[in-house]
Amino acid sequence: MKFFTADTHFFHKDLLGDNDFAPRPFATVEIMNQTIVQNWNARVKPTDTVYHLGDIALYFTRPAKLSNEAVFEVLKALNGNLVLIKGNHDSRDLFKYLANRNFVINGKPKFEFHDVGVIIKLNHRQLYMTHYPMMMGIVKQIINLHGHIHHYSVNIKENINVGVDTPEKDYLNYKIPFGAPFSESDIEQMIEGKRTDFAKRG
Repeated sequence: MKFFTADTHFFHKDLLGDNDFAPRPFATVEIMNQTIVQNWNARVKPTDTVYHLGDIALYFTRPAKLSNEAVFEVLKALNGNLVLIKGNHDSRDLFKYLANRNFVINGKPKFEFHDVGVIIKLNHRQLYMTHYPMMMGIVKQIINLHGHIHHYSVNIKENINVGVDTPEKDYLNYKIPFGAPFSESDIEQMIEGKRTDFAKRG
């Protein structure tokens, strides 16, 4: 099974509490991190693949090895093989650190790295997965899954925000736990929900 997420922002203490960007109601980053890990592992099996579309964590220390090690320990605790697409807050140093400590699970590396994006086919569509939203113009059977803009929605029906703070989770017929990646069926619901929403506006 494939899952999709973005903008977990592990360790990002400035998002805690009430703010205008992506408010997260946690007392500490440890509680936030633990909540995401628990909700992630409750639905993702060790044999699944999760596409993480950038901004894994926001945690920088001197030396960088300390924060890289902390992020690595969190990612190790997450079920599944992780396909990591670089976000604006993901350093090359972190990716290098993870690559040097990569390990095999399910016959594949735990971590796979991409600087810009990944394209896969799913349910007769092409999914262009990037950190930043793409402006694609008029397209057929192409959907851009992205992160970056947190609680905003791109005003284009072919763009689906899969970040943990996305407002487009409201297209789902259930309340997804905070930080849990979106399943293939969730993505279908979000695509159809946004398409229906746009048709009503017409």
